[in-house]
Amino acid sequence: MSEAEEKDPRELKAGSTAKIEAPDLPYQPLQPKKRDTPIALVGCGGIAKNHLDAYKSRGYNVVALCNPTIAKAEALRDEFFPKADVYSDPTEVWSRTDIEVVDLATHPDVRYGAMREALLSGKHVLSQKPFVTDIDKGSELVALAEERDLKLAVNQNGRWAPYFSYLRQVVKAGLLGEIVSCDINIAWDHSWIKGTAFEELYHILLYDFAIHWFDMTACVFGKRQATSVFAHLEKSLGQAIDPPLLANATVRYEGGLATLAFRAHTKYDPAESAIVTGTKGVFRSSGAPLVCENVTLATEEGLAEVRLEGNWFNDGFAGAMGELLCAIEEGREPENSAANNLRSLELCFAAIESAESGAAKKPGEVRSIEL
Repeated sequence: MSEAEEKDPRELKAGSTAKIEAPDLPYQPLQPKKRDTPIALVGCGGIAKNHLDAYKSRGYNVVALCNPTIAKAEALRDEFFPKADVYSDPTEVWSRTDIEVVDLATHPDVRYGAMREALLSGKHVLSQKPFVTDIDKGSELVALAEERDLKLAVNQNGRWAPYFSYLRQVVKAGLLGEIVSCDINIAWDHSWIKGTAFEELYHILLYDFAIHWFDMTACVFGKRQATSVFAHLEKSLGQAIDPPLLANATVRYEGGLATLAFRAHTKYDPAESAIVTGTKGVFRSSGAPLVCENVTLATEEGLAEVRLEGNWFNDGFAGAMGELLCAIEEGREPENSAANNLRSLELCFAAIESAESGAAKKPGEVRSIEL
């Protein structure tokens, strides 16, 4: 062997880079056979438009909209579902025996009571995320749904963002083997919340936003239980709102590690990336936040460049509702069930308490948070 051909053992190197075809995996949102299930949307704030746009594009049957300021419900009704009824009082929704599914897009302070009333009135429920602020109360709702043979799901719409959805299918197919690490970095400007109700949430970053990425971490590691979470929060120089816009979180597993970095005061060149490594392969995604148009999968066979179709907004919202409708139709638990989502909340709550205390916290031991 010539000197030029000799390899330095200290060289940073990986396995094969031969080009291969990307595995054809079912990452697109599921759609039920039955599209006319009567749905009511309770809560007509800013995000409601994305819900309704997704449902209209899939041919779902929204028959009622409810909001304390009825004019908001009327405006959305006129734009998306002109035949739907509008209400200002949710008890009118609970009393309608024809409505089978309620999409609860309300704020956390009223959502628990609304979910309970909806379940008691015999409705299947899709809850806005984050599901609850108290895990014990969330468990009570899960038990109530089971007792009444109803489905209770959470609108973790990021699970059906094309790149996250493909990643979930890669993990489910075992293409990465046992997961070793998951590293997520996202930089964008969240200053848009200035002057809105969201600005009043001190933990807006770790609670309302990062829940999507805690949820993905929980999905990636599957049934493995995290042993600790250590998080930091910091205000960015020059930020004009009160909630801290910089955060880190490290999640430890037996034989694995996840790191999450949130840079929410990035005014130029926003970007997002994720690297998930396993004993059999590596998944990478990168690009614009919530888009990540560059996706690759590397295994022993080689490197695949993955071309995906769709967008988080609004395929993610169609996916969350579609999964619930399919679960109802097929008589099974939805993948985005509230019971499943409690594990994601455990990571989120542990991160918030860690950031407050400066000490690592064990997921599951922090049962509730104050917003």
